[in-house]
Amino acid sequence: MKKTDLAKAERRKYLRLDTVFPVAFRLLGLGNAEYLSDWLQGFTNNVGKGGICLEIFNLNNELALILQNKSAKLELKLELPLAKRAISAIATVAWVKQIDLREKRYLIGLSYEQIDRRQNNWFVRYAWMKKVLFPTAVTLVIIFALLIAVNSYVSMKLIKGNKALVDQLINIVQESSIAKQKVKRINKEKEDLELKIDALQIQMQATSEEKALMGENIKDEKAKDSKKINALNFLAERLSKERGLLQEQLIALQQKESVITQDLLHMDKKKVVLEKANLDNMYKWLKIHQNLRTGLVASFEGDKDISGWAFTYDQSLLVIVYSYFSDFLRAKKILDFFAQSAQTKDGMYLNAYYVNDGSAAEYTVHSGPNIWLGLAVMQYTKKSKDTTYLDLAKEIAGQIMTLQAADPEGGIKGGPSTKWFSTEHNLDAYAFFDMLYKYTGSTQYLSARDKVMNWIVENTYSKSDIPIKRGKGDGTIATDTYAWSIAAVGPEKLLGLGMNPDRILEFAEQNCSVEADFSRPEGKSIKIKGFDFAPERNTARGGVVSSEWTAQMVLAYKIMSEFYYKKEMIAKARAYAFKADDYLSSLSNMIISSPSASGQGESCLPYATQDFVDTGHGWMTPKGANTGSVSGTAYTIFAYCGFNPLELRD
Repeated sequence: MKKTDLAKAERRKYLRLDTVFPVAFRLLGLGNAEYLSDWLQGFTNNVGKGGICLEIFNLNNELALILQNKSAKLELKLELPLAKRAISAIATVAWVKQIDLREKRYLIGLSYEQIDRRQNNWFVRYAWMKKVLFPTAVTLVIIFALLIAVNSYVSMKLIKGNKALVDQLINIVQESSIAKQKVKRINKEKEDLELKIDALQIQMQATSEEKALMGENIKDEKAKDSKKINALNFLAERLSKERGLLQEQLIALQQKESVITQDLLHMDKKKVVLEKANLDNMYKWLKIHQNLRTGLVASFEGDKDISGWAFTYDQSLLVIVYSYFSDFLRAKKILDFFAQSAQTKDGMYLNAYYVNDGSAAEYTVHSGPNIWLGLAVMQYTKKSKDTTYLDLAKEIAGQIMTLQAADPEGGIKGGPSTKWFSTEHNLDAYAFFDMLYKYTGSTQYLSARDKVMNWIVENTYSKSDIPIKRGKGDGTIATDTYAWSIAAVGPEKLLGLGMNPDRILEFAEQNCSVEADFSRPEGKSIKIKGFDFAPERNTARGGVVSSEWTAQMVLAYKIMSEFYYKKEMIAKARAYAFKADDYLSSLSNMIISSPSASGQGESCLPYATQDFVDTGHGWMTPKGANTGSVSGTAYTIFAYCGFNPLELRD
């Protein structure tokens, strides 16, 4: 029998009555292992004793694929107006047919696996009644149409509300920035006035002393120089009046400053609330795109060329973010993919995979993404107390130590098939081995950690004009090596190595801090103060702000602030805290609403202020003027929360 004939036979077997009821359903893994979706809304197209035909609108592509492959069951709740409670059932998929490509509308033929016999009989009888009572059926159709309209309206309101949150934050940040500039100008005017008042005070003192001296030296009252005395008196009076006027101006400036400062306090309170709301939306954006089957999340939303790519580094950041917010089920989905089904090459994980099926998207293998996956496992293990994936971390460490053993100096090259050595990868490895040693107590990781540090000191840390080289024999400046030196090694350890953490951050700011134009989705251009991938002078494209690398620097400033607070060096601690707040506030101007329909307008950040430009390190920024970036968004969350992914902390 042909496949089409079989499908028709299935339909004749189960689907007999033409009537409509609302049905809530969710996907259940085969063997009733776990739920693959939340509760969704569908409608019966036909019903019968053996099963039903379910009509679904706007079905997610991933769920549709699962249903077409018949790799899940459906848990059903059939809602009937006259029933005291919903009829529950478990059904298997008999067939799937897409009837509208644009609306993603499907018909799903279901065969009951579990259903109460009496409830089923009553349900079928009720269906016959509904079929006969045509006017009632028409009413139901109208109700269903209204439900769809309400659902669409709610979705539109949600998107509109999320975009409004972003707009409000941008506006308050702009207003706050303008107010701060006014305060700076007032402070400058105050300083100038105070200097003038001090100068006048000196003149007045000199005049007074000169008058007193004349009085002492001339005993004969008639011989006194009355003209000189009068001149001095006039000068003293004029200076006194001038000082009074300056003091009045100073008081006026102080009052003006007080008003603006009060406004700033009010704006800061409002900004904190808006930042929290947008932070929540940024985290939602990282959640809603997770593929239900593979657990992976597309690294970029907006670049069509790599729209389905999930870079291993980005997935590692997601595991850390999910773990930080105790969303362990989402973290486990990603870790399960790598532990159970991810393709490897030379014993290591690939740089990128396709989101939908987990197949290889980029066959290149680099050490860095593998090490970051190990870091993610350690952060998950520390936070969740679940040691399920600890062996995965140890396997990754084993591969990295194999690379290390091949180098006489104990360094870790870029990958099994590469010849270059990167400072970034070795900093990652230092943090990873340190975590493993502290968690397991195994001295092999302590030895590996110390070898890496020796390599870093010998090959990339310098007290010359460039404090940190990009790699072995490579004096190129890379901003992330400066930020990650603070985050991975820490200021205390750096000082012990003869490296000055203040100088490291000072050098990074002097060479890589830029102010770049950013065109927001609504067409408004805003100046963003942040960090480029490399010194602007070394590139022909002009300055570019990277959201991820700026957030890394913000985190480094916060680490330094905490370091100096502990040392009770309050002035330096506050200076670093101010820098962190200043750059983070500017970075808030890069927050955009999700550009896709599935993103529901949730907040995210593009990877850089310009799309598809050379970073200066051999790769380009993503295409798309407003392409949402997982790494940019994740690291901005770390910066807001003051969380260091390169350190294990309670």
